[in-house]
Amino acid sequence: MSSTPTPHDGLWVKSTYSDGQGGQCVEWAPGRVRAGGLVPVRDSKNPRGPHLHLTPTGWTDFVTALRDGDLAPG
Repeated sequence: MSSTPTPHDGLWVKSTYSDGQGGQCVEWAPGRVRAGGLVPVRDSKNPRGPHLHLTPTGWTDFVTALRDGDLAPG
């Protein structure tokens, strides 16, 4: 997964896999990774909504599943 800065705030980056058509809009905040290594993830369509905090292994598994298409809607 690669990323580009998002206009919501400078701390979050949006995945280039996000299609811009209202689907798969995932952002993460590398600057907000906590001391325990938890990676914050959110839906860019709802930036004030709930966030996930994934372990490094969970983050790697999540990114791999997204890249491989294992989390496709439907």
